[in-house]
Amino acid sequence: MASAKSLEVPAHIAIIMDGNGRWAEQRGLPKIEGHKAGGKAVRRTAEAAWELGVTFLTLYAFSTENWRRSPREVSALMRLLGDTIDDNLDDMMEKGTKLRVIGRKSRIPRSTLAKIEHAIETTRANTNNNLVVALNYGGRAEIADAAQSIATEVAAGKISAINVNEALIARHLYAPDIPDPDLMIRTSGEKRLSNFLLWELSYTELWFTETLWPDFGRSDLEQAIADFKARQRRFGGRK
Repeated sequence: MASAKSLEVPAHIAIIMDGNGRWAEQRGLPKIEGHKAGGKAVRRTAEAAWELGVTFLTLYAFSTENWRRSPREVSALMRLLGDTIDDNLDDMMEKGTKLRVIGRKSRIPRSTLAKIEHAIETTRANTNNNLVVALNYGGRAEIADAAQSIATEVAAGKISAINVNEALIARHLYAPDIPDPDLMIRTSGEKRLSNFLLWELSYTELWFTETLWPDFGRSDLEQAIADFKARQRRFGGRK
């Protein structure tokens, strides 16, 4: 049931970009070609998001579980990720986009990490919008890292265990200054969270589409936002 007052355009949209491999397979292409096509979808989706008034866009680029893929595919993905960020740096500067990366830096190849850190530093002062890339990211890992950080502070006597609450945990997540997503989109017909933003998605509206990520574009994003605006968000309460 829609609320009497329409919701605004979601300030923060998170996307599980699924279907690159299937897209390539359907066309008889190597998987890396699907990932390259997915990179193009990132650019056009981000451009559409900024034009529609979205402020934060978080993309699930590589999970802590993705290391189980073949070394060849992982290596190609890491090179592609670094090159894609490098190739789009001028565009990010032109659009005033700040790049953020969440996840564990460990295991990321030095060459890829260098390009990422250069782009983060170059876009640091940008304020128009925010592109957040979840890289070597896992929702459980994020919560575990927060718990470890808090435990260290408790052991050092900086905080008392009795003061550990939801707000304190939230402040120890990877990007505590970023608001929780209003809308989460997953492509390719899968309907699960796959260890993505488990803490932050507690009251996020979810939207699923059969569209494979390389085919995703402005019309799909507009459809997801229209569906979001027709909903009534209660956050566990009733109105």
